[in-house]
Amino acid sequence: MNEILDAILAPDTTSADFAGLTIPESYRAVTVHKDEAEMFTGVPSKEKDPRKSLHLDEVPVPELGPGEALVAVMASSVNYNSVWTSIFEPVSTFGFLERYGKLSPLTKRHDLPYHVIGSDLAGVVLRTGPGVNAWGPGDEVVAHCLSVELESSDGHNDTMLDPEQRIWGFETNFGGLAEIALVKSNQLMPKPKHLSWEEAAAPGLVNSTAYRQLVSQNGAGMKQGDNVLIWGASGGLGSYATQFALAGGANPICVVSSEQKAEICRKMGAEAIIDRSAEGYKFWKDERTQDPKEWKRFGKRIREFTGGEDIDIVFEHPGRETFGASVYVTRKGGTITTCASTSGYMHEYDNRYLWMSLKRIIGSHFANYREAWEANRLIAKGKIHPTLSKTYTLEETGQAAYDVHRNLHQGKVGVLALAPEEGMGVRDEEMRAKHLDAINRFRNV
Repeated sequence: MNEILDAILAPDTTSADFAGLTIPESYRAVTVHKDEAEMFTGVPSKEKDPRKSLHLDEVPVPELGPGEALVAVMASSVNYNSVWTSIFEPVSTFGFLERYGKLSPLTKRHDLPYHVIGSDLAGVVLRTGPGVNAWGPGDEVVAHCLSVELESSDGHNDTMLDPEQRIWGFETNFGGLAEIALVKSNQLMPKPKHLSWEEAAAPGLVNSTAYRQLVSQNGAGMKQGDNVLIWGASGGLGSYATQFALAGGANPICVVSSEQKAEICRKMGAEAIIDRSAEGYKFWKDERTQDPKEWKRFGKRIREFTGGEDIDIVFEHPGRETFGASVYVTRKGGTITTCASTSGYMHEYDNRYLWMSLKRIIGSHFANYREAWEANRLIAKGKIHPTLSKTYTLEETGQAAYDVHRNLHQGKVGVLALAPEEGMGVRDEEMRAKHLDAINRFRNV
C-alpha cells in the first residue's frame, strides 16, 4: 500500500506508472462479521453501539471482473446505511450478500463471512477489468453507490428500476470504507478538482439522493418559487436539499433541532427556519396516537414564512415521527417525496388530507447514473458545496458511525483511508479560493 500511496502523492506519476504498480494481496477495511449479527438482540435501537460491531480487518483483494475497477481509496464517509449495517437493522446485510452471491459465479465473491461497508469514496483507479474503456489507471475519481446489472429491460429508462439494483457497500461487498474498493465502472465520476479527498468523498450518496428526490423529474421536479419543507435541513441529506432549493430559486423552509443547526442553515443562505425543539413541536401524544393540533400549529408557523402559502414539496426522510405532519401541511396538489425512515418505517397519516386534496407521495431511492453525474457536476462547478463537518481516521470509523447514529454530527462526517492527512488532493487552487468559505462553513460552526 505504501507504493500505491507514494505514486498517488507524487506529482509526476503517469497512467502507465499506475498500471505497473503491484496490487497487494490484502488491504485494511472496515467490516461487520456474520457471526456477530445477533450481538444486539434485545437491545433498543438507540442503545446499539457501532463501536462494538465495526472492525478494522486485513482482508484479501477481490478478483477483478468485467466492467469493474479497483480503486485506491483516499477518503470515504459515513452514511446512515453504514449505521444500519453496523447495528444490523432493519435486517442483517448478510442476507443481501447471500442473495447477490446466488446471481452468478462472479457475484459469489460478495457472499463472505465479513462485509466491507461504505457507500462513498474518492480515490485513484488502479486497475480496470475487460470491457472498461472510459476509465484507466491513474484517473482521480469519486464513486456513486448504484450497482446494477441491466440485463432486464426494466432498468433501461431509469436504471433505478433495474430488478437487480443494489446499493454498493450496503447490499454488495467491497465498499468504500477501506484502502481499496471494488466498483463497477459505471459508478465512477470525475473527482472535483478544487476539493480535497475527504471533501470530494462526502457528497456522493446524499447529494445524488437529494438531487433525484427534489430536483429530478423522477422526484419532485422542483421549480422556481416552490415552497419546500426540508426536515433535518442541516443534516447529511437536508443540507444538500437546502442548497438545491436555494440554487434553484425555491423557498426552503428549514426544520432543525437546535440553534446551532439553525445557524448552519443561515450560513447556507436560508431565512425561513423552524427550530422544532425550541418551539416544542410534539406530533405524537404517545407511541400510538398523533396530535393533529400540532400539525395545525406547525402549518400556521410555516405560513408565517411563506406569506400565507402552504408547502409545495416536502423533503421527507425522518419517516414515522414526521410523516403525518408532512402530509397535513402540504398544499392541495402538492408532493411529499420520501427516501428514508430514520425514525421508523411504519408511517401513519390521515388519508383524508391526501386523497381529498389530491396530494402525491413519491418514493425516491438514491439516483440513476445520469442524476448522480449531474449532482456531481454541480459540485465540480462550485454551484453546490460539500457539507463536511469533521473527519475521522479509518481506525475511528466506529466512533464516526456512533456519532451519526446519535445525531451528534452536522452535515457529513468524512473518513480518511489512504490519505495521511486532511487537505490533500486539491488540483485547482484558484477555484478553491473562490469557494473556500462555502466549503468550510460546516467545519466552522
